[in-house]
Amino acid sequence: MSAGSSQNDNSGTTSVREGFAFDEVKLSRWMADHVPGFSGPLTVEQFKGGQSNPTYKLVTPSKAYVLRRKPPGQLLKGAHAIEREARVLTGLEKAAFPVAHVHALCTDDSVIGTWFYIMDLVEGRIFWDAAIPEVSREERPAFFDAMNTTMAALHNIDPVSVGLGDYGKPGNYFERQIGRWSQQYLDDLEAGRNVDMDAVIDWLRANIPPGDETAIVHGDFRIDNMIFHPTKPQVLAVLDWELSTLGHPLADFAYHAMMYHIPPHIVAGLVGADLEALNIPSERDYIASYCARTGRSGIPAYRFYIAFNLFRLAAIFHGIKGRVIRGTASSAQAAVRAQLFPELASIAKRLIG
Repeated sequence: MSAGSSQNDNSGTTSVREGFAFDEVKLSRWMADHVPGFSGPLTVEQFKGGQSNPTYKLVTPSKAYVLRRKPPGQLLKGAHAIEREARVLTGLEKAAFPVAHVHALCTDDSVIGTWFYIMDLVEGRIFWDAAIPEVSREERPAFFDAMNTTMAALHNIDPVSVGLGDYGKPGNYFERQIGRWSQQYLDDLEAGRNVDMDAVIDWLRANIPPGDETAIVHGDFRIDNMIFHPTKPQVLAVLDWELSTLGHPLADFAYHAMMYHIPPHIVAGLVGADLEALNIPSERDYIASYCARTGRSGIPAYRFYIAFNLFRLAAIFHGIKGRVIRGTASSAQAAVRAQLFPELASIAKRLIG
């Protein structure tokens, strides 16, 4: 994931960083066999963002592609399942949902050292600041409406209709997710424990709301994980599907709406921004728009959903801290995320009281 930093730090490409290079001749040979229309020569650059799964720009004389791979080194079990990313992108394309087209998935470690997939490069704008300073005050509401529309469209897709009926386990989503991320947090002994995080885990376990529903969820739906049209308030592609699964749509929506609870130095957040002056919809209005698009009368357990997502993001940052300590973090910004983990756990603790 890419977050919590300036556009210069995260956008664009750089030469392939030390420890993340691979045999480009082998890759070119593989693409010639598996990617329709591919023709070299091939030039490889690395995107500055793409925190968890290293992401590369592949340039040829006629076309540019994106390669996403598992990071090199020892990985936690079940993490970095890029084959799931490729599968969900392929399924969502069938529903005309805005995603990049996937050309091929490689599960042969002998090509570049890890599994990877190749997709189209979508050209457009990425906004790293949730307040969208690049657009005018008059335009700004339309960009928020585009995000809201896109998220509602995702949750309105029938998973079975796009071949994703078995993409995750239906039911008990919060119990399973709290269990999974708690365990990952507890297992990473090198990254250590945190008293706020421990308290949040206990509160969440005791306050899971009744009722259950299942939808395709993105898991990291933030403004900086979307490519917007070069000139219009339209989402062309949603990026970074590594946390996607079948899950509770309100968990997914609350993760997105968490921007109203987080300062911009952590991830693309709105805390400290003057929403009225910027002409950004209030949290209440943003919730109401989503509810209208998904046929809901409201979200009664909203505080739980926000607290859950703060916890989960804190667990992700804790995992990044562990990778920094072990020397396997893929982004230049990883050390910053690692340092922000305690602040994120503290925000979650304040929310629950």
